[in-house]
Amino acid sequence: MSVNTFLWFESNAEEAAARYTALIPNSRIVEVNRHPDGSAFIVAIELDGHAYTLMNGGPGHPFTDAASIQVVVETQAEVDQLWDALVDGGEPGPCGWLTDRYGLSWQVVPATLPTLLNGGNPTKTAAVATALRSMSKLDVKVLQDAYDQA
Repeated sequence: MSVNTFLWFESNAEEAAARYTALIPNSRIVEVNRHPDGSAFIVAIELDGHAYTLMNGGPGHPFTDAASIQVVVETQAEVDQLWDALVDGGEPGPCGWLTDRYGLSWQVVPATLPTLLNGGNPTKTAAVATALRSMSKLDVKVLQDAYDQA
């Protein structure tokens, strides 16, 4: 048995696959199945070891923010680099979410966030949650300061 995520693009799955695999370390395009005219139909990729299938399926099935790809990174520099690259041509959202140029939702999250939100101290957790809700791109220092000062 295997499990992977299947994403329906209107017509730019191969372009998206190239972009995503260039931005996420340890990623690659596994296979491209093409129509007789040479255009991509199905593109199989791995993003840091996670399998995705991208399909050019035509219009009528847009992405929503009800599903997103979450990328957890170690440093603020990684948050900044990945966020800025993914949001280019897209739209920022709240609390670390963004929508990329293809309409796919992403969350770029610093690895410290779960610890700050699950620290066992309700006052500190509430302070971090309040700071989180005020942000679009997440700022590790502001989140840590909220925790430390609560």
